[in-house]
Amino acid sequence: MPIRDPALDDRDRAILLRLQQDGRLTNLELAHQINLSPSACLRRVKLLEERGVISRYVMLVDEKAAGLPGTAFVLITLDQQGRAALDTFEAAIQQHPEVTECCLLAGVADYMVRVVYADAADFERIHTEILTQLPGVVRVQSTLALRTVMKTTALPV
Repeated sequence: MPIRDPALDDRDRAILLRLQQDGRLTNLELAHQINLSPSACLRRVKLLEERGVISRYVMLVDEKAAGLPGTAFVLITLDQQGRAALDTFEAAIQQHPEVTECCLLAGVADYMVRVVYADAADFERIHTEILTQLPGVVRVQSTLALRTVMKTTALPV
């Protein structure tokens, strides 16, 4: 059962669900689907944007079709965990488009990053020339995904 923000009503949730399914819906199409007037629908969408509930609109690219069929989840341990070391690492990791996600962890490793790659040689390049060269990195432990069973960007609003 999803946790529901009490500030979101059923219409807001309907807007969010439909826009997560198709971010290219026109306001007129969206209004029709949720049974609102176009002006009321647009007002609600603008409020959701202003509140930061809708943070941005993006296009999703199929990784395999783009020539990046490989996915690796990499645990990274730093030599220090002070704010300055974390900030330096976080600024550096964002400079590499092969890294599609980076999470600060509580546990044995400091970060988990999701990396996409074309083939084994490409992953070796990413590992050797990027991940191990990031500031403060003392350990890199990679797990390669064999197949993606489920993946979504939609949240259960």
